[in-house]
Amino acid sequence: MRKRTATAWGVAILCFVVLMLVTPAIPQSQEYHNFADQREFLGIPNFLNVVSNFPFLVVGVIGLVLCYYGNYFKLSLPGELFGWTFFFAGVAAVAFGSSYYHLQPNDARLVWDRLPMTVAFTSIIAIFIIERVDARKGTFSIIPLTLAGIVSILYWRFFDDLRPYAVIQFVPCIAIPVMAILLPPMYTHSTYWLWAAGFYILAKIEEAADVPIYNVTFHIMSGHTLKHLCAALVPVFLTLMLAKREVAEERVSLLQMWKVSWTKVKLNNTNVETISFVQTPCSTVHVTLQQYVIL
Repeated sequence: MRKRTATAWGVAILCFVVLMLVTPAIPQSQEYHNFADQREFLGIPNFLNVVSNFPFLVVGVIGLVLCYYGNYFKLSLPGELFGWTFFFAGVAAVAFGSSYYHLQPNDARLVWDRLPMTVAFTSIIAIFIIERVDARKGTFSIIPLTLAGIVSILYWRFFDDLRPYAVIQFVPCIAIPVMAILLPPMYTHSTYWLWAAGFYILAKIEEAADVPIYNVTFHIMSGHTLKHLCAALVPVFLTLMLAKREVAEERVSLLQMWKVSWTKVKLNNTNVETISFVQTPCSTVHVTLQQYVIL
């Protein structure tokens, strides 16, 4: 197991080094700060982009409280409480960091927008390792992964290169759904991970379509505002998952469950009822019902 872990880390580091060598630097575009909706209201510039961060604070605080309220989430593995604390603290901090940035968008303030999000991203990866790979390794990975996220932001700020940050942000988008589908969970309600991933992807699409959405909605709401609201649904779904889930009696991956369900559907759809008529010497007709499966 130790050899496999070392190999996995070695492959990951090698892939990252190759990525940094063969791809060009990605500077931070200053056009990024030019959001579609820049309206001021109640003396607050970029009003909707600022206040739409409030749900992060609500969900983050609720999550933190429930983490420590009589083990409401039924966390049973070492390091889980630590990991989820990092996650919900990061979510709550997004409200402050993102609001601070949107009051006066620029690179210096963008650091404080991205920092708490990075803490949330990296803690989620650690939580997945704890739940589905190895509890001890996952627990020890929380701090290194968080530091890696912070370093990626510092690297961007000092070298104007977004590549490490892009890896930290987008790897969870791929890894979490794949791990949720392929790796057997310890808990029930694993589909909530997929809902959370889906809403995050939707949020990124809305962010990219900031101006078109603003125009389509007749300047009622921009894509970036919708992005905040949609992204806030990610911790909402994860909080619901934590509240509802139980320790699974049998560890079965979502892929295995889907295969079994699909097999049952196919069998149910191919079951047919046939009627055979048998003529007896007494000229009495007997009707025989037979169930069979078309192969």
